[in-house]
Amino acid sequence: MIHSTIVGTGSYLPGEPVTNDDLVARGIETSDEWIVARTGIRARHFAAPGVTASELALVAARRAIEAAGCAVDDIDLVIVATSTPDYIFPSTATLVQAGLGIRNGGAAFDVQAVCCGFVYGLAIAEKFIASGSHRRALVIGAEVFSRILDWADRGTCVLFGDGAGAVVLEASSTPGVRATALHADGRHNAILCVPGNVAAGKVTGDPFLRMDGQAVFKFAVKVLGDVAQEVIALAGVPQASIDWLVPHQANIRIIQSTARRLGLPMDKVVTTVDRHGNTSAASVPIALDCAVRAGQIRAGQRIVIEGVGGGFTWGAALIDF
Repeated sequence: MIHSTIVGTGSYLPGEPVTNDDLVARGIETSDEWIVARTGIRARHFAAPGVTASELALVAARRAIEAAGCAVDDIDLVIVATSTPDYIFPSTATLVQAGLGIRNGGAAFDVQAVCCGFVYGLAIAEKFIASGSHRRALVIGAEVFSRILDWADRGTCVLFGDGAGAVVLEASSTPGVRATALHADGRHNAILCVPGNVAAGKVTGDPFLRMDGQAVFKFAVKVLGDVAQEVIALAGVPQASIDWLVPHQANIRIIQSTARRLGLPMDKVVTTVDRHGNTSAASVPIALDCAVRAGQIRAGQRIVIEGVGGGFTWGAALIDF
């Protein structure tokens, strides 16, 4: 049986941190105390005008490839999870493939599952590798959510940031990704969405992110706890064997709730939401890379990653690192 394992991680956050007080100085009617109390967020990063998701993804990808110790042409699958692609088409993944100089004709495509996109992408890549069709995958989450925020809506504009995170996943004789679980329920699409589109060269509808915060919170708390327990059961390992939880970085209270469901103390939960805000599909791989480079997550440890996003989509993976 062919397994897959993570052999390299990388991430990139553009520009300098933008604090809550910086947002107040820009004229947003809020306060540091209000934001921290409700979300745990103290800062986030925004890409400069004209900087695209593929540019952020390229930096994170190069760092992951360097950490993996492989050549760019060793990568035969590129998956980019994003809700803020450079173009309608071509895919952001093909732009990253070209930017890296990959010339082997391997597959490249985007995944759209919003904040759960990276988990979806990792699960897809694992299946490709397990099938024997591909040997080494680059899975990236990259977002420039600052482009779809309504700066007059303090309930949403303070929550999100820009960034990219990446992993290199390669074929292995020993288990790495032990179990994955992906879910969706389109009936809940209206509580978190960008209800606009492009037609005849013009934006129709509302081009900004809209969210029913209370409904999203309740939904996320339930499904994140459920799906984490699901992948642990699918992997057939004791819940007590989990060394780290790497959750989607949306809200500290949601993260704390999931940790309680798993019986994990918060010092076994990777949290970057205070520094980075919600970077959507990029949040899980950024948090993972930060923990690896800080020496928190080490070889031989067992982790659960999980995400939930508009759609509604949710999923998790149990990984022996």
